[in-house]
Amino acid sequence: MTTVSATAPVRSPKTAELVARTLRQMIVDGKLKDGDFLPNEPELMAHFGVSRPTLREAVRVLESQRLVEVRRGSRTGPRVRVPGPEIVARPAGLLLELSGATIADVLVARSAIEPVAARLLANNGKAKAYDELEQILVDDIPTSVEAPQFAAATTHFHRRLVELSGNATLSMIAGMLHEITERHTAVALSRKRSVPKADYEKVVRSYRHLINLLRAHDGEAAEAHWRIHMDNSSKAVLKALPTIKVRDVMD
Repeated sequence: MTTVSATAPVRSPKTAELVARTLRQMIVDGKLKDGDFLPNEPELMAHFGVSRPTLREAVRVLESQRLVEVRRGSRTGPRVRVPGPEIVARPAGLLLELSGATIADVLVARSAIEPVAARLLANNGKAKAYDELEQILVDDIPTSVEAPQFAAATTHFHRRLVELSGNATLSMIAGMLHEITERHTAVALSRKRSVPKADYEKVVRSYRHLINLLRAHDGEAAEAHWRIHMDNSSKAVLKALPTIKVRDVMD
């Protein structure tokens, strides 16, 4: 029989934490949506039966969690801000720096995530999702022959591919890697004023082929093609940045 140590009492949540938890659940459930203002203080105090200091402490908890935005001096009150993957991107980048991770580590993670996302998008995606990727290819990539813009445009295509797959977990991880990915690609291309025509055309053909496979709902072929694409992309970046660490790019 397991015994509970008398020296380790269980701490009861503070009232402010309970209020914050309830408001947080309302945001999760969609009862409070992104951009909504919280009800005014008297209304919330009456609803929860708490004092003004307790309510304000609860709001500070939500603010620290990046769930509400408080503008000092504003009369409109706290505003709901539903965060995206960027909320964990910086802490994740710091942890990668502390662990001594290299760009190769980041590329391996991307190569594991994106082909699976391509298969999911091919199997379960809708025409609207494929049209969005097509629009990125047609509208953004052709205008991004200059190296820095090319890095940003292609990274956007990769990120949206994962997000459109419909898998929230993969999307969150892709969002975490997005900033690092864009920066290291930009660094790899920084010595070039523009992308070589042959490389540019190869990327465009690969993107076009992927979109065709997605529209054909051929998940197996889409995954296989994108795995080859990611392997080739990784080799190109690592050739320019063979041993660079994440912190060298994030600084």
